[in-house]
Amino acid sequence: MKSLTGDNFLLENNTAVNLYNEYAKDLPIVDYHCHIESKEIAEDKVFENITELWLKGDHYKWRLMRASGIEEKYITGDASDKEKFMMWAKAVESAFGNPLYHWTNLELARYFGIDEPLTSLNAENVWNKTNEILQSGKLSARKIMSMSNVEAICTTDDPCDSLIYHEQIKDSGFETRILPAFRPDNIVDIEKSSFNAYLARLEDVSGRKISSMDDLKEALTSRLDHFQSHGCTISDHGTEYIWYGEDTGITADEVLAKKLASPDSKLTDTELTAYKSCIMLFFAREYAKRGWTMQLHFGCKRNVNSVMLESAGINCGCDTITGSFDFVTPLTGFMDRLNSEGLLPRMIIYSLNPVDNTVIDTLCGCYNDGSIPGKIQHGAAWWFNDNLSGMEDHLRSLCNQSPLASFVGMLTDSRCFLSYTRHEYFRRIFCNYLGTEIERGRFPSDKRILKNIVEKVCYKNARDMLG
Repeated sequence: MKSLTGDNFLLENNTAVNLYNEYAKDLPIVDYHCHIESKEIAEDKVFENITELWLKGDHYKWRLMRASGIEEKYITGDASDKEKFMMWAKAVESAFGNPLYHWTNLELARYFGIDEPLTSLNAENVWNKTNEILQSGKLSARKIMSMSNVEAICTTDDPCDSLIYHEQIKDSGFETRILPAFRPDNIVDIEKSSFNAYLARLEDVSGRKISSMDDLKEALTSRLDHFQSHGCTISDHGTEYIWYGEDTGITADEVLAKKLASPDSKLTDTELTAYKSCIMLFFAREYAKRGWTMQLHFGCKRNVNSVMLESAGINCGCDTITGSFDFVTPLTGFMDRLNSEGLLPRMIIYSLNPVDNTVIDTLCGCYNDGSIPGKIQHGAAWWFNDNLSGMEDHLRSLCNQSPLASFVGMLTDSRCFLSYTRHEYFRRIFCNYLGTEIERGRFPSDKRILKNIVEKVCYKNARDMLG
């Protein structure tokens, strides 16, 4: 029987084993989308215990604990860190088939040398051993990144962020490149009650009074310049729907004026489309001029449990996949307009709904222009899809419609420093997918071609994208 965290985990044939060990295993990691805090890297944070490192802020784990019948007290409540860890052990010990089961035990093996699966029976010993190592400083934030062979990451940063921690990290000489990624959702989401307060904050950091769309664009341009001066080459946008339309009968200036005059005013879908079309076109054109990559995440309905939102706040694990909707019409309208202007930036498109895989893959093929490999592409299996079957389905769809060698590969999308094992997880799944197809006689066994594909997808494409 194969070991859960052994050398051949997820590798089901000799070809897969060879691909992983010869080409993928030791490649550096470029994590082009995550939610790691730059402050913790700048301070080289030493974690007090495994709960602080592992469970705080991890809504993946919180969802599983709630589904296992564990009280909120032991999840986001006032229970002690040890009690929360013990409850996590109880929840995960029988979560077979869930990626959290694999990730939990991979992380224990790779970072703490614990090769037995976490259970409620060994939880006390695991608590003691992991905390001893953490408190010794051997697994501080930077040391985890170094031992994981992380070459570069992109944090997720608001346009108003000073990026002071990125400056401190760079000045410290830390060998891993910590780059900002521009995430302007707060200025796109004009419908939110927090918009006017955020606009005031943008005025402060940009030194510009904002009373029109031209003012807003000038303020945002200054922030784009600020991010670019700190090495930023990538942006990210998260939205439930794709808001784009032309000839709405109302201007973005009129919508902005309405919001400024009445912060609590209810905006119509037409007004939202007018404003969001304008601001998103502005961003995309700027990215194209600067040579940046634009990430677009959609298909998530957030914070659907109002009781949990009130008690635990946003990002507490109460988000879901939206049902199917026509994103192709607005998205192709948006992309076609930019393409007609010669200002379509490099794009990575993600939908949280897995039924959209083939749709996205065919859409991407409409706008690749031969300038660079994978200029428009389908991003990695995201969030509820970054599991074994989700990644395999994603790879099958991608291969059916796109050149596999152009795929930009895996990301962690995580707030935890131990999540770099997700790159190992992906690499094993990827090499097993290739190896299985080769042994079936569907892919050639040419080592030169295979080495090139594995290295590109697992490392080089992401590295080259970030420059």
